[in-house]
Amino acid sequence: MSRNPSPIDCCLRVAVAAGIAFALLGAASLAASAAQAGSVQVHDDSGTAIALVAPARRVVSLAPHLTEQLFAVGAGAQVIGVVAYSDHPEAARRLPQVGDSAQLDLERIVGLRPDLVIAWRSGNSAQQLQRLAALGIPIYRSESRELADISSTLRRLGRLTGHDADAEDQAQRFDAAVADLRQRYARRSEMRVFYQIWRQPLLTVNGAHMISQALALCGARNIFADLSPLTPAVGEEAVLAADPDAIVTGMLPDNATDDLDLWRQREGLRASALGNLIQVDPDTLHRQSHRIVAGVAELCAKLDAARERSRAVPAIKPRG
Repeated sequence: MSRNPSPIDCCLRVAVAAGIAFALLGAASLAASAAQAGSVQVHDDSGTAIALVAPARRVVSLAPHLTEQLFAVGAGAQVIGVVAYSDHPEAARRLPQVGDSAQLDLERIVGLRPDLVIAWRSGNSAQQLQRLAALGIPIYRSESRELADISSTLRRLGRLTGHDADAEDQAQRFDAAVADLRQRYARRSEMRVFYQIWRQPLLTVNGAHMISQALALCGARNIFADLSPLTPAVGEEAVLAADPDAIVTGMLPDNATDDLDLWRQREGLRASALGNLIQVDPDTLHRQSHRIVAGVAELCAKLDAARERSRAVPAIKPRG
């Protein structure tokens, strides 16, 4: 049984036809540009080669952290569209929105006529990205899983947008800040930590998540590192049984909900008895942008204070 084409299908078909016509009419011009400016080539995090005849001048960003990175390398003026919650820097708030990370407005993206789309490989719909790719729009798929991936992404975004020098400067500063934190906390005694990213349902992160790497840099170990998937659900009983030294959650200052209240009521829990229930700023630590280094610094400092409290009260519920 056939179905009637949706409005977006019609729009995309028209766009495809227009794109083909534009490609035929502009082939000679593009070839001349390529000869003058040289090609721009990088590989994205899916292993796909991205080739442009010149640095992109009309860029759509499909994740807030990617918007931040584009601005960080000096390409803010070239960003013509973003998704919801692209709120840093302030200039990003004023840009046209094309849906949110999970549900994109394809018609609006096509209407903005981008020469490059920067996508979040695990956060955007693979099907929607395929529909954009069918129009011949170059798509760079980003997926940072380690802190080192952030500086690598900065460099590649700088290359794609013609800001190699600024990107290299940002990447070096990021790497230096991470190295400084790693050296500062390298010899700290290990703390066992439960990181709560959501209260209902109770969600955490596994060992492959960047937050687990941040914990390790701070001298801490994620008690649920061996679980899967990347953000597994856990039960309250599992947390109580693991009895972590500290419990950490990301919470904005204006959040009226106390996401740690559940654990304050569990007086037999080591983290509660020690006062090691920690709140950090998710705006930095939960975003895979260059600003995550500020979030890691906050996490390390607060875990270090928790470590000192643990030393001061060594008799609280010894294990074993």
